[in-house]
This record gives sequence, C-alpha cells and structure tokens, in this order.
Amino acid sequence: MSTAIPELRSPAWSWNAIKLVAFDVDGTLYRQSPLRMRMAGDMLVHAARSASVTHIRVLSAYRRLREELGDAETDGFEPILVERTAAASGTSPARVRALVTEWMEERPLAHVERCRYPGLVELFRGLRAQGRSIGILSDYPVEAKLRRLRLFSDHVVWAGQADVAMLKPNPRGLQRLMAAADAEPGQTVLIGDRAERDGLAARRAGAHALIRSDKPLPGWTTFRRFDDPLFAPMLKG
Repeated sequence: MSTAIPELRSPAWSWNAIKLVAFDVDGTLYRQSPLRMRMAGDMLVHAARSASVTHIRVLSAYRRLREELGDAETDGFEPILVERTAAASGTSPARVRALVTEWMEERPLAHVERCRYPGLVELFRGLRAQGRSIGILSDYPVEAKLRRLRLFSDHVVWAGQADVAMLKPNPRGLQRLMAAADAEPGQTVLIGDRAERDGLAARRAGAHALIRSDKPLPGWTTFRRFDDPLFAPMLKG
C-alpha cells in the first residue's frame, strides 16, 4: 500500500477566514535564478578588475553557514554567523559585514525589479482593497528591496531584528508578525518558496502555508504563478 503524501492543489481553509497574508521575499516575490545570474556576472567582473576573489570566498562561506545556523535554529545567529564566516574565509568580521551589505543588500537592488513575479502588484492591490493585512517575513533586511519591487506592506519582520534573532523554520518571526497585525494563527497564511523553511515556520506557528513551486510538493499546497486561480478571491476588490 502506498504511503505517499499527495500534493494539495487547493487549500483546506477558506480565504474568508484570513486576516493576515504574509510573504517571504527572496524566491517568493522575485525570481532568484535570473537575479543570481546577473549578480554572478557582476562578481566575476569585479574579481577581474580587482584581481581578488575575496568577495566570492566570503559570500560563499556566509551563505553556507547561514543555512547551517538556520537548520540548527541558533538563537542570536547574526554575530555568530559573522564570526564563523570571518574564520572560514580568513578575513575580519568588519570585512564580512561590509561585503554582505554591498553584495547581498545593495548591489542586487539594481536588478530586483525586473525579476519581480508577474501578478504581485495586482494581488497586493486586491488584498489591500479587501482590508486584509499584508505582512513581510524575511531572513534578510528587506525595506530597500520592497521599495525597488514597488510592493508596500503593512508590517515587516526580518530575522535579524532584536525581538526575533532566529532564522526560519523557527516560527518566532511569524509569531511577531502575527502579533503586529493582531492576527490569530488560523487567520494567517504565509506564502513562501521553501517548504522546509517557510512552510515549516507556518505550521509550527499554527498558521497556513502556500508554497510557490514549479513542481508538486507532496503534503503542501503549492502554486506556480500569482495569477493562479487559487488567488482569484483575493483579486476581487
């Protein structure tokens, strides 16, 4: 007898009950693959001009260690991440912070708007017209990125702020977001692109989850595009 968990093509809950619609950012609001390709090109050009690959070495270590700290659900992860990245890449904590700010927060802003997923502006407009709260939950600082994406939310929480200090799938950030929006878990849906991060954070907080994915994910409600019929009730202003 098969024990496979089926893909869920429609949610087991009603949009009528939802007060807070929360979004992850990277990979959810914009396509990561083309942005990463553009950033890789920028990094290679910089390496050729500066005759240095320090930035590549540091950022590679930073991303790997960030994933490890997320898996371990390390409280107060940021200073630990910087120190471990500095040790792994043979540079200083100050240099790590500077490179992360430049290459992961500032330089991507030049590319992010053209990578935005279609249908998001209309979805945000529909949510706002219906009086629902729009929240942003990210593992990275996102205010500047949201401005470039031309997407505006009611509440923003990111993992590095003092009252969170935990990466997903720990649910603390989503709990802070629900508190800010005065929304109960059953009134909240988190839309993300990683079931093992966004989806688990939602489930552990008692909220609903929608996962953007180009392929089925057994046990999760998935969608491919923001003009999916799944979102039709939210587009009625």
